[in-house]
Amino acid sequence: MDLSKEELKKQLSPIQYSVTQENDTERPFTGVYDDFYEEGIYVDIVSGEPLFSSKDKYDAGCGWPSFSKPIDKTKLNEKKDFSIVNRPRTEVRSTKADSHLGHVFTDGPIEAGGLRYCINAAALKFIPVKDLEKAGYKEYQALFD
Repeated sequence: MDLSKEELKKQLSPIQYSVTQENDTERPFTGVYDDFYEEGIYVDIVSGEPLFSSKDKYDAGCGWPSFSKPIDKTKLNEKKDFSIVNRPRTEVRSTKADSHLGHVFTDGPIEAGGLRYCINAAALKFIPVKDLEKAGYKEYQALFD
């Protein structure tokens, strides 16, 4: 992204900034999208890059929005995260803005490939199906037809 840190601090809430820019994690069960099941897509709060569909969202009981797969895996970067000693994880970042989103684990639904993308709600913006075209995401309407 081309926004400075100061511009991002003005554009984002404190929790959105700390999660996406400082690799923070929101407290479990506090994010607006944890217990939220409206149809639509979830985009990077910083860049607007489409990341996940509500079709692939499920309740993992972990306290964060969980998805079995991204809309397009090329929109995510994965990197090893050793920030917790003796518990290596795989961090998930958006490609366009390099926003920290959360982590991906291998304890997801087997029938959907076994992955669980555990994502901070503060890193996401939800676009309802009825607003996809108006918001510039018309091509994603096909996911819901």
